[in-house]
Amino acid sequence: MSTASRAADARPRAPRTSPAERAAQITAAATALALDEGLHALTLRAVAARAGVASSLVAHYAPSMEQLVAETFTAIVRTELAEVRAHAAAVREPSIRLRALLETLLDGSRDDVTGVWVDAWSIARRSAPLAAAVREQMTAWHAAVVDALRAAAPAATHARELDRIAAHVLAMVDGLNAHELVDYRAGGSGLALIAGMLERELSLPAGALTR
Repeated sequence: MSTASRAADARPRAPRTSPAERAAQITAAATALALDEGLHALTLRAVAARAGVASSLVAHYAPSMEQLVAETFTAIVRTELAEVRAHAAAVREPSIRLRALLETLLDGSRDDVTGVWVDAWSIARRSAPLAAAVREQMTAWHAAVVDALRAAAPAATHARELDRIAAHVLAMVDGLNAHELVDYRAGGSGLALIAGMLERELSLPAGALTR
């Protein structure tokens, strides 16, 4: 054996990456890429380049790019919902908790996630896996808003009314945030717009959600 060969054998070898670690690496790369550039950017080559691996390795761990897009969307949106729920849960008074939930959705700090939502609604028209994921996450968000409304609303408010009002809130939040992405009426008070609607719908005193 040559001196060079013996020296090469003596060098410590890098630890092998386990399948679970490699899958997590690819998932993290896809998530970062989606947040930076949008769901449209999730191609086999782009994810591989972000992860620093060969395209064939991504194809091995994610044989369906449609499914990877759906899973990436789900991971991003679930994380956002968990963060927003935790932020609101830290507030004890129900009406202020509802306001805190609305504020964190409208403060512009989650524009990258809003972009992912907008991409998802567009791409899902031609992707059954993504459409199913979008419906599932919209349902989860709807339930979270209903919970916040139920705590702040008068006890006699019917469940069907809470369901309708939650749909109204989400439609307004999604629309306002999508408008902000293109600076349409940027700087407007979306919070005041939604809070005013909720005060009327829930029979709360004027200013209860805007003070």
